[in-house]
Amino acid sequence: QVQLVESGGGLVQPGGSLRLSCAASGTILGIYTMGWYRQPPGKQRDLVAAITSGSTTNYYVDSVKGRFTISRDNAKNMVYLQMNSLKPEDTAVYYCYADVLTPPKYTVAKFWGQGTQVTVSS
Repeated sequence: QVQLVESGGGLVQPGGSLRLSCAASGTILGIYTMGWYRQPPGKQRDLVAAITSGSTTNYYVDSVKGRFTISRDNAKNMVYLQMNSLKPEDTAVYYCYADVLTPPKYTVAKFWGQGTQVTVSS
């Protein structure tokens, strides 16, 4: 069993900042990619940012480039999303995920956090 616990969401004014955190725990042999999806009201869930285990490759959707920064702490099995210059269109439920290597057969599966609400409004 693997669990991901998120924190850091909330209400912020346009131009403000938030930092999301996500910690993975459980029976984990290793974690490959970690990242964040978001789902605005009434819309599909899309990938926002992702980071590899060695932090050698970062991905950002075009709409957040230059404003969001993804990072991770492998010793703590944590991933973060620093969100600056927030816009109303960033309003969504944000979901953490991790591609986890699990026993006994060294298989990789994607696990999800519970989601945290980010609301950007005046």
